[in-house]
Amino acid sequence: MPFNLSVQPPRRPKRRKSIMLRLFGFMFTAGVIVFLAASAIAAYILWQFSQDLPDYEALANYEPKVMTRLHANDGRLIAEYAREERLYVPVETVPDVAIHAFLSAEDKNFFEHGGIDIPAIMRAVVTNIRNYMNNRRLVGASTITQQVAKNFLLSNERSLERKIKEAMLAIRMERAFDKGKILELYLNEIYFGMGSYGIAAASLNYFGKELHELQVHEAAYLAALPKAPNNYHPFRDTERAIARRNWVIDQMRENGYISAEQAEAAKARGLEVNPRPFRGNVFAGEYFAEEVRRTLVARYGEEGLYGGGLSVRTTLDPELQVLARKALREGLVAYDRRHGYRGPVDTMDPSGDWGRKLAEKDVLGDIEPWRMAVVLEVTDDQAVAGLRPRRTKTGELEEKRRTVTVPFSEIEWAREQVMRNQVPTRGPKVSSAKDVLSVGDVVYLAPPRVTGESADAEENLAEVKEIAGFRVRPGAEDGWRLMQVPEVGGALTVMDPHTGRVLAHVGGFSFDKSQFDRGIQALRQPGSAFKPFVYAAALDNGYTPSSIVLDAPIAIEQPGEQGLWRPKNYGDKFYGPSTLRLGVEKSRNLMTVRLAQDVGMPIIREYARRFGIYDDLMPVLSMALGAGETSLMRMVAGYSMLVNGGNKITPTMIDRIQNRYGETIWRHDQRDCIGCQAEAWLGQQEPELIDNRERVIDAMTAYQMVSILEGVVKRGTGYRAKKIGKPVAGKTGTTNDEKDAWFIGFTPDLAAGVFVGFDTPRPMGRGETGGGVASPIFTDFMQMALKDKPAVPFRAPEGIKLIRVNAKTGLRAQPDDENVIMEAFKPGNEPPDPFSYVGYPSAFAPGAEGEGARPEAGGLY
Repeated sequence: MPFNLSVQPPRRPKRRKSIMLRLFGFMFTAGVIVFLAASAIAAYILWQFSQDLPDYEALANYEPKVMTRLHANDGRLIAEYAREERLYVPVETVPDVAIHAFLSAEDKNFFEHGGIDIPAIMRAVVTNIRNYMNNRRLVGASTITQQVAKNFLLSNERSLERKIKEAMLAIRMERAFDKGKILELYLNEIYFGMGSYGIAAASLNYFGKELHELQVHEAAYLAALPKAPNNYHPFRDTERAIARRNWVIDQMRENGYISAEQAEAAKARGLEVNPRPFRGNVFAGEYFAEEVRRTLVARYGEEGLYGGGLSVRTTLDPELQVLARKALREGLVAYDRRHGYRGPVDTMDPSGDWGRKLAEKDVLGDIEPWRMAVVLEVTDDQAVAGLRPRRTKTGELEEKRRTVTVPFSEIEWAREQVMRNQVPTRGPKVSSAKDVLSVGDVVYLAPPRVTGESADAEENLAEVKEIAGFRVRPGAEDGWRLMQVPEVGGALTVMDPHTGRVLAHVGGFSFDKSQFDRGIQALRQPGSAFKPFVYAAALDNGYTPSSIVLDAPIAIEQPGEQGLWRPKNYGDKFYGPSTLRLGVEKSRNLMTVRLAQDVGMPIIREYARRFGIYDDLMPVLSMALGAGETSLMRMVAGYSMLVNGGNKITPTMIDRIQNRYGETIWRHDQRDCIGCQAEAWLGQQEPELIDNRERVIDAMTAYQMVSILEGVVKRGTGYRAKKIGKPVAGKTGTTNDEKDAWFIGFTPDLAAGVFVGFDTPRPMGRGETGGGVASPIFTDFMQMALKDKPAVPFRAPEGIKLIRVNAKTGLRAQPDDENVIMEAFKPGNEPPDPFSYVGYPSAFAPGAEGEGARPEAGGLY
């Protein structure tokens, strides 16, 4: 059957596409495209940012700037040095209460998130929209990890770029470090205000406590500070600080770290901030600490000192340091009073609030118990003065105005100072307090003398009196003393003679007044204090303590046109043939010159170098009398080598230095200790310390000099030191015109030296010698230092002979001799029978007393 073309198949009806479906399809496609594009852009941006991201792995080796701390020999803190006051502590040492406080304040989900807290970010976005509409401050949602990334690796710039980098670093850090390491970095780096970096320093500086002593309210306050320390200052913004602290406490309760009862008890407490009373020197050790600081800077640089976290165990003995400062200050004041009163420190109008006016005056802050005061009333018999108000821990002046009375008996010393030939002397006596003080005078006063020199006993009297417009309580405030800051300078150094360890050092009257150290930085002429080293050279070269040296005038021809040098004894007298011992005890210049001339200045120069007194002494005879300049520290070390038996020592103020990890990087004692590293006691021999010190002089010679110097105290120029009442030896020293006064001395186990003189050398006054000015200071110190110590005799070396001799002639003592001493002789040396002396057959040629006299040839006789 043929196919019928006219018959068409039925057509299917066309479907109509939904407009909504097309719209959704378009939007999905567009969304995918946008998502892919945004992802690509975001990936590109992240890739770009990642190209210059800091190396977060460097945090593994991070060493923050940590303060250097100086400790006394008993562990007490002396000083701290830091640009950022920080103590780095492991997170394991931070108590739970502190960690809970910081997590509650900064990042409660710290242990759950991976670097960024998404829920917290979403909450912050909502909050910031609301704050933006209400013109309020925007809030952040940074985690502790992000804060570590910002503080260590980024800047404080407020930008999207910085936030993106911060988040990227936080995520990477969470993968590289455990939570404990991140928290440790955070707690040790953040700034808490009041100069405190890190939680350990903040705990000390705010509360005077170590971390383990913190309570809930204290930990909460510290956790409130990192956001804005200046906004929550404990004294300026107390209410805001308490409010912020209480918010942290509430967060701790909500997070389940403390109970509701604990929270209420903590919020009921005040801030109770108790700043540390010091950040620097204590124990009157300002000069000591400054010398240690200079040593550390020279050795490790300023970065090592102020950021290296060094732990320095010094040689300072706090008890001896206090005694040394007291002895030196009282000695300088005693000299100053002998030479008159220079007038008030300043003057002012005492009307109105004299306390506030007085507080504006500059005051020396290291001369306690002295107080600055203004004279309010003066009568013939006394003066009434108002003490400078102290400041409270908030920095405000105390409201109480305290007055004291100064009786005329404590004023009459203040005779006017007058200058005669550049020497300060006292004017006529005063007959009343009005001759010295006037209303408005600003002066220094010291409290009444009581047992122990009590510094500041507070009054407890009900009596009230009106003085200069203020209600005051005088009563027990009677008897204060008028004081004056001395112009004369001085220093006192105390040393262990066996090791060179400096146990105490005071470089002046007041570190606040002058930081110049007169015991180390000052180079002055030691005068006769150098003589023992001249005589030691003689004893090592054939002389004995009984050798006779001529004490008679001598004239030495000097090179060029300088003419004759005619040295003199103090007092312009001479005493003829005398024993070598007597030459030291009486400090005879003429004997010393003759001895030096015979021994030879090159030998004396070598001995001065060995003892560390001079590095390169000029080999001229005047140097034998101490004309060369040296320091007090060197002199004390030199004398120490005499009493320790002739062993070389190096003065040190540092025993040991440890780095931030507790590793010893330097120590003074370089002796080898065989067996000291044993881990257990297995019956082995005790460790043996090998003394490898250099010997600078024969032990017997050293003992002979010690015996002679003991005679200086018993019978010579150092007789004032006999008051110590125990075996002591030493030597005075005085330069021309009494410009420098010295006393260097020692007991068997303690050496000390005193120097007194004006910073710009000028005469101190006739009679102000080493025996009259320096020796009393030495004596006062030794009396206090040895008060409870047994009397120990000087140690004689094996083989030395002690023989009875006539002290005047040096001959072996006869039964009927009265002036007999025990003299030390080396084996083979016996006291001489005939006289022998070093000099010339005739001390001077005829006409020696006139011009042009010349010494004749001579030798040993």
